[in-house]
Amino acid sequence: MIPALFRVDRRIDEFAGTFTLYLSSEQSREPPLFRPGQFNMLYAFGAGEVPISMSGSPAEHNGYVHTIRAHGLVTQALARLRDGDTIGVRGPFGHGWPLEKAEGKNLLIIAGGLGLAPLRPVLCSLLQGQPAVKQATLFYGARRPQEVLFRDSMRDWRERIALVLSVDDADTQWDGRVGVITEPLRSAEIDGENSIVFLCGPEVMMRFCVRLLLDKGVPESSIYLSMERNMKCATGHCGHCQWGPSFICKDGPVFNYGSVSRWMNIRAL
Repeated sequence: MIPALFRVDRRIDEFAGTFTLYLSSEQSREPPLFRPGQFNMLYAFGAGEVPISMSGSPAEHNGYVHTIRAHGLVTQALARLRDGDTIGVRGPFGHGWPLEKAEGKNLLIIAGGLGLAPLRPVLCSLLQGQPAVKQATLFYGARRPQEVLFRDSMRDWRERIALVLSVDDADTQWDGRVGVITEPLRSAEIDGENSIVFLCGPEVMMRFCVRLLLDKGVPESSIYLSMERNMKCATGHCGHCQWGPSFICKDGPVFNYGSVSRWMNIRAL
């Protein structure tokens, strides 16, 4: 429960209001390893702490990478950090993406907006050959072209992963796909019985994607989604993130859709 001290080695501004921090431990030993999909509690001195998913490669053992949107007191304090500053870190916490279940299957990675950040460690693992999937496809939707995350990384991803990129709104300088990401997903040919899905984004987007996937024959048990809301303590004690019988921080943030379908209520869409 006591934060460890980490140093900001590098800060990258992704776009206005969203940034990535590269952190290294100020202790002599390496920080704990993490699984893609897990999160840390980041403590900004004088402001408080906030849960933020890992967005770096799990193969890098000397620190953590977090991509953050400044939208509250704590994240705005984190946004003021610069290279060399110190923050507190607790974690890693939670259950991550079940990479082992994607072995030998078609892996569909579906992300909306900042939801690409918790899925970036999965993409990093794929580039290193883990897991050995039959085929991997990334469906990624952003609000505007200037809000597309990890542009440099996408050049590497395209060599190994089929990438479908779409933006909701664009000007004449954008020559890519325009529209919500559910549109290319609806027209995609998906082998439901031999596919597994990792999904993260705004909740309404995830609900529409789940309904499309079910209509295409993907079983509920093959759909995994990350739910990140109301997490405060990260250990299941405060009760803020209770969702049905589960606590998102302790039992998630990655859930199998089949186990939480009654709480998402996609039939109401």
